Amino acid sequence: QVHLVESGGGLVQAGGSLRLTCAASGRTFSNYAMAWFRQAPGKEREFVAAISWEGASTYYADSVKGRFTISRDNAKNMVYLQMDSLKPDDTALYCCAGVGVVAPGKYYTGGNRLSGTYEYWGQGTQVTVSN
Repeated sequence: QVHLVESGGGLVQAGGSLRLTCAASGRTFSNYAMAWFRQAPGKEREFVAAISWEGASTYYADSVKGRFTISRDNAKNMVYLQMDSLKPDDTALYCCAGVGVVAPGKYYTGGNRLSGTYEYWGQGTQVTVSN
């Protein structure tokens, strides 16, 4: 069991930056691949970014590629989402998610972008980007 708690959200003007943090407690953090998803009001949850167990591989939604950076510190049980050049369309509730055992064939061929792949979820942190 892994317990995830997000922080770092807030209100920011377009073009600004925020850094989200997801703190994990429980079992060995490096045993879990992690991701960030977001959900705006009236919209479905969407994939934002993912990072593999040791951080060697990262994946991004096209909408955030080049603006957002996912990273992790396994010694601190933390995963981060650095968000730059924020846009009003980035406004959403951002949740981190984690999964332990996943078949490599599934994870590395698109499974890392699917919410159904992930077992553990945080409550989320709200990001609001104003014009």
